[in-house]
Amino acid sequence: MATLDKTSLQLPKENPEAEDFLPLLGTDHVELYVGNAKQAAHYYMSAWGFQPLAYSGLETGSKDRVSYVLQQDKIRLILTSPMRPGGEINKHIDSHGDGVKSIALWVDDATKSYEETTKRGAKSYMEPKTIKDEHGEVTLSGIHTYGETVHIFVERSKYDGIFMPGYRKWDPHYKPSDVGLKYIDHMVGNVGWNEMNKWCEFYAKVMGFAQLVSFDDKDISTDYTALMSKVMSNGNGRIKFPINEPAEGKKKSQIEEYIEFYNGAGVQHMALATDNIIQTVASLRDRGVEFLTVPATYYEDVLDRVGEIDENLEPLRELGILIDRDDEGYLLQIFTKPILDRPTMFIEIIQRKGAKSFGKGNFKALFEAIEREQESRGTL
Repeated sequence: MATLDKTSLQLPKENPEAEDFLPLLGTDHVELYVGNAKQAAHYYMSAWGFQPLAYSGLETGSKDRVSYVLQQDKIRLILTSPMRPGGEINKHIDSHGDGVKSIALWVDDATKSYEETTKRGAKSYMEPKTIKDEHGEVTLSGIHTYGETVHIFVERSKYDGIFMPGYRKWDPHYKPSDVGLKYIDHMVGNVGWNEMNKWCEFYAKVMGFAQLVSFDDKDISTDYTALMSKVMSNGNGRIKFPINEPAEGKKKSQIEEYIEFYNGAGVQHMALATDNIIQTVASLRDRGVEFLTVPATYYEDVLDRVGEIDENLEPLRELGILIDRDDEGYLLQIFTKPILDRPTMFIEIIQRKGAKSFGKGNFKALFEAIEREQESRGTL
């Protein structure tokens, strides 16, 4: 099984204010509860270039749910659907539609991670348990976070199977090529009115994170809508969680729209990193992925704002890729339209050329693009 090289993670602290008492080695996987896992897997393979990895279902002894595991470089997704009426998964899908249930974090010691976080006030989701098969053992534990989202701690140092016990290799004939996605750069949570600080304090107190950057309604606003955001990060910088809340505006913000249709707080988007955003976005567009677009005028003075870049501006303009710069370098980014029936979750594609920020210079153009989509849906 492809996995992160642990030796490469022994890095100086990227965020020295974080305590890093767990510590977190990276994102192990992200699990989505979906209405039809088989069809969802086909979408993420065909449109996004994910590769089939593992399967759990009736054939492996799972009587109540079916799961397909997909992988692209260091990104792993689990798509899970219920096979019987009632129960937690059906309730989650009925309330939220398809969406992220679990952000699973790779740790050295899942039992210690559980003990450290619960003693600091985290609500238990799963007490430590060890599952085994002929390939070894994996220890799992879990805690609740915002909304119905949870964090699963995954300890897999004693396992050399395809994914984890309870799964078998999934090796279908159909394997579309990947699109160059590398790892999860960050994952953004939307929370309700005046809840941002509560959840930022949760990550600081319970998980040892520290605030990396914050944006207020002066930074993230248009003529109609606004939001507030703070970015929380663990010590080695491998895990970054921006937390958004609505702010007062003349009309309904994208955060309010999300909360209304998701029926509460949840994961708004995953930012997936690439080393060649032009090639990745061109491939995704050819496979049917739809992206937000900004006016052509954005590109008239963008290089005056961000300075010299390595890329030719024309393909960036043609694809609608945004550019921003900070003290460390620049970044290239683009955002999809919602990828689900409800206007909830979307995906960001990002390429960092030294920059460690999140595209503050693009906020106004981006949120105006989102507002145009909201207006077409009648939800602005």
